[in-house]
Amino acid sequence: MPFSDFFSALKDNPYFGAGFGLVGVGTALALARKGAQFGLVAFRRHCMITLEVPSKDKSYHWLLSWISHHAKHTQHLSVETSYLQHESGRISTKFDFIPSPGNHFIWYKRKWIRVERNREKQMIDLHTGTPWESVTFTAIGSNREVFFNILQEAKELALRQQEGKTVMYTAMGTEWRPFGFPRRRRPLTSVVLEKGVSERIVQDVKEFTGNPKWYIDRGIPYRRGYLLYGPPGCGKSSFITALAGELQYSICLMSLSDRSLSDDRLNHLLSVAPQQSIILLEDVDAAFVSRDLAAENPTAYQGMGRLTFSGLLNALDGVASSEARIVFMTTNHVDRLDPALVRPGRVDLKQYVGHCSEWQLGRMFQRFYPDQPAAAAEEFAKRAVSASDRISAAQVQGHFMLYKADPDAALKNVQALIS
Repeated sequence: MPFSDFFSALKDNPYFGAGFGLVGVGTALALARKGAQFGLVAFRRHCMITLEVPSKDKSYHWLLSWISHHAKHTQHLSVETSYLQHESGRISTKFDFIPSPGNHFIWYKRKWIRVERNREKQMIDLHTGTPWESVTFTAIGSNREVFFNILQEAKELALRQQEGKTVMYTAMGTEWRPFGFPRRRRPLTSVVLEKGVSERIVQDVKEFTGNPKWYIDRGIPYRRGYLLYGPPGCGKSSFITALAGELQYSICLMSLSDRSLSDDRLNHLLSVAPQQSIILLEDVDAAFVSRDLAAENPTAYQGMGRLTFSGLLNALDGVASSEARIVFMTTNHVDRLDPALVRPGRVDLKQYVGHCSEWQLGRMFQRFYPDQPAAAAEEFAKRAVSASDRISAAQVQGHFMLYKADPDAALKNVQALIS
């Protein structure tokens, strides 16, 4: 049979025609599906812009707060509970609802933005034990400005929530995490040190923060170290807290006695400390003692953990140490510190904060009882000094707290300060 006749017979066969038609339809659908997938990929690549923010990024919590203000109509929520302390002393509970993991849509500046909050149940943060999370923003277009605007608004919103407060940070792993809730800034006038001491330190710190170019032009490392030493309860830590409020800085708390603290971790933490913050190393004598004293007890100089004394010195003043940094150290026993730790360059200003003088006692009385005459404050100061010359600020504050509304009783019972 000729080939043409065979082809004509197949063409006239209804079963063959139906099968050929099905194959054609299937092929067309497959091509259409592939084309749609290719077109969707091309559209996403050229006509959509995506921003992913992992939970480890500093702006992550800012963005969650920002989303909670804009995704008001979402029905899938998570709750964050916090406590607010009012000026009256009353504490109230605050509930913040934020979008839970999943997809959410926000109308922002005449544009729909899809927000996808992902939570990896199989992965956790080893330092906090919380699941690993990320937030992904997707918008139509190729202009990145929309994401810059969102990040800027989220930052400003976070700053407004912290306005008038001091944020405390603590070291967790290789990063700094907020410790508790931001606390109200403590007025600098609430800490009464010896006459001229507070003004001297504040002037020095402000001169440092206001003249970075002076250090750069002269090739001097732009960092400053301070040591406050003296008996316990005399106002060293309280003054640093008030100073941070005066400068509108945060405070990074670090314990050198932490057994998990190593040389590399200390150096890294000092390098990544939040901007505009004071790094506070309290009771540095508890971690290391002078090498002269260690000669009598060789085991004392090794420290409490994995941190070495040379590692501490290098972190404070070594080649790899960071700049634009303010470090405050406190100690009750300055004689136990190694001279290498307190030399210029590591400690630029040393200040003794001791027991209350007669001038301090009078000023403290006036602050607690502002309606009382100056003569009453002078009388209280004289009686207190005559009773003892080793009265700490903490003792005086505790005494005034016993007679909050009775200045006459505080004056009459001044002998109770040393009992």
